[in-house]
Amino acid sequence: MRPPLQREALPGAEEIARLVDAFYDKVRADPVIGPIFNEAVHDWPEHKRLLTSFWCSVALRAQTYRGNPMQAHRPWPIQAQHFDHWLALWRETTAEMLAPDEAATMVAFAERIGQSLRYGLGLGTHGSRTLGLPISPR
Repeated sequence: MRPPLQREALPGAEEIARLVDAFYDKVRADPVIGPIFNEAVHDWPEHKRLLTSFWCSVALRAQTYRGNPMQAHRPWPIQAQHFDHWLALWRETTAEMLAPDEAATMVAFAERIGQSLRYGLGLGTHGSRTLGLPISPR
């Protein structure tokens, strides 16, 4: 007999909104990825609303997000190490704001999303290419 399927532990929409708010406050102030985000985002309250919609669609299958994450990231000078840093901040923030099982679920989503974006942007899992610039020799 097979064990029953475990349901993922998920935060609610209000918790996701608080998580996104806290996370992007950290991102804005971060010396590594903050400059990229601050150049790209001109309306932080609207950006947080959009990202809350994105994360609710990912985690809760809310189907409220309308956008193209790949296209949104393509014009910026993003390098593979920026994804690592973004994920470290996400892990830190989820651990601070969510129950451990909810944090683990949200981190797993972020890992898959980051991997997909890296691949789609031509960065691979440990790439060194800066978007819009040629690959630098090692």
